[in-house]
Amino acid sequence: MKQKEKSVGVHVRHYVNRVGWLRAAVLGANDGIISTTSLVIGVASANADRGAIIVSAVAGLVAGAMSMAAGEYVSVSSQEDVEVSDLRREQKELDTIPDLELKELENIYIKRGLDEELAAKVARQLTEYNALEAHAREELGINDVSKAKPLQAALASLISFIIGGILPLLVSFLAPVSQMVTYQYIFALVFLILLGIIAAKTGGADIIRSLVRICIWGTLAMGITALIGSFFNIKG
Repeated sequence: MKQKEKSVGVHVRHYVNRVGWLRAAVLGANDGIISTTSLVIGVASANADRGAIIVSAVAGLVAGAMSMAAGEYVSVSSQEDVEVSDLRREQKELDTIPDLELKELENIYIKRGLDEELAAKVARQLTEYNALEAHAREELGINDVSKAKPLQAALASLISFIIGGILPLLVSFLAPVSQMVTYQYIFALVFLILLGIIAAKTGGADIIRSLVRICIWGTLAMGITALIGSFFNIKG
């Protein structure tokens, strides 16, 4: 009995409210590490000197960060435009055919398992409280968690890409040129593993699955660019 009483009121942590910025941040950092490292490995595989390697890393870092931010902003803004258009259309229907919209909301709750009387009561009360919010959530699937936030997503991608890209840039300054490919690959895996652990813990996901996924795709990307770079031996 005491155990049951103790469990009442225990707050269970959920992570879905982090999905927007977390997706953009993880994608940005992952892309920053993999794309910058892959670029450096490709150039280093062509027997370039340190200067060329560093220039390629800086160029890739700047271009990649801006591209990620711009792409994320445009993509999420498009989603936001669709949401705004749907909400305007829904508000117009609520103004012109409120009875049909109320019935539509009732049917949604009936399909979810409520009996007709309770569904009608819930739909009526929610409509009186905030009709547009109720229809946005139940009919369109738009809520505060899933709502598009373009600026937030763009900033998360920009900052995380820069952080991810700086790591292989530092390695390009410090690692021996003759072993640049090996050092870049090893450190990239270390960075990706750390990123996978942080992302999994932040999002409450399975750590092992996250690490396997991120390491396999990272290795594939770096391996392909190394192979391509070796075809362009600039000192050969």
